[in-house]
Amino acid sequence: MIKGLVFSLQFLTRIPLNIPVEYNSKNIAKSTFFYPFTGMLIGAISAGSYCITLFLGKDVAAILGVIALIFVTGGLHIDGLSDTCDGFFSSRKKERILEIMKDSHSGTFGVIAVVLDILVKYILFSKIQFNVLPCLMLSCGNARLTAVMLMVFTRCARPGGMAAMYSENSIKKYFCLGSLIYIAMIITVFNFKYLIPLGLALVSSLLIAMKSYKTIGGLTGDVYGANIEICEIVSVAAFVGLSVWI
Repeated sequence: MIKGLVFSLQFLTRIPLNIPVEYNSKNIAKSTFFYPFTGMLIGAISAGSYCITLFLGKDVAAILGVIALIFVTGGLHIDGLSDTCDGFFSSRKKERILEIMKDSHSGTFGVIAVVLDILVKYILFSKIQFNVLPCLMLSCGNARLTAVMLMVFTRCARPGGMAAMYSENSIKKYFCLGSLIYIAMIITVFNFKYLIPLGLALVSSLLIAMKSYKTIGGLTGDVYGANIEICEIVSVAAFVGLSVWI
């Protein structure tokens, strides 16, 4: 399982780990167990940046927290969001949409999506009243757990793509075990009410999957990335709501 952890950290983050791990189906499958926990680490890094710079004001802390998220992930998921929006909002047929999503150049909708993503996160981060660490840790964990859920229960739209590599592996047992441990951690270490953001993230993920099925007949690696970005936003918004209403 150590190789799975290393693979997860190397793929989802830009944390320098000079540990060679063979790129094979076994390690790919094992890595998915660690996705939500790697997400928690990513969120902790963002929360650390936020808290360290809070003395400069909440606005500064918020934007630096967002920047930390981008840097620690290398903009991997934002790139997926950009490509997905370029394709989905192009009003073309499935084959052409997939070609647009594979194109490395960003179009108008992709740029708009990235700007809105960063802006909305900045606004939400600046509204966090307390418990910054659990908010960002669990929001990032929730998002990556939902991505694994999509890998397990949906089909890929592009044979041979990244989504196919994950969907063709037997990762269901790792998803189930990781989910149980992650949910147990939320209840015992944090607070059972923090299951609400997770629930909303799961619903959002299902809606994204439905849209993707309707548009391209399945999911791709870009859609996984878009899902992570959107579910992070949904989760943080839910935490902000919890701090106000509960």
